[in-house]
Amino acid sequence: METAQQKWGQGGKLHLVVERHVTRLDSVFTALGHPARRSIIRQLARGEASVSELARPLDMSLNAIAKHLAVLTDAGLIEDRKQGRTRRCQLVPGPLRVAQAWLGDYGDFWEDQFDSLAAHLGGPAWD
Repeated sequence: METAQQKWGQGGKLHLVVERHVTRLDSVFTALGHPARRSIIRQLARGEASVSELARPLDMSLNAIAKHLAVLTDAGLIEDRKQGRTRRCQLVPGPLRVAQAWLGDYGDFWEDQFDSLAAHLGGPAWD
């Protein structure tokens, strides 16, 4: 079977899609794609926590939590520091703001779609 580079060449579109680096926004959405990681984000939104504190409500091993924390760290969503023998984590809000802004760009689109649907159905638009 041919690789994308063999089929499309170095400058081919498929090659560029396959070989492109994952952007920060992609990393954020990937990280938020798992319920355990969303739970960790919710916990850290309330303040700094140790790895053990983050693991407790999830009923997961510390090894499993460490893997989820690595994904969140790679996405830039959390930072951690050592405090004695304890690893403490805190939320980094910047990447979430970027994701929220990206999603917000579609808010106007959906409001227009709902207004058009309401007009089509002859009912009032939602407020």
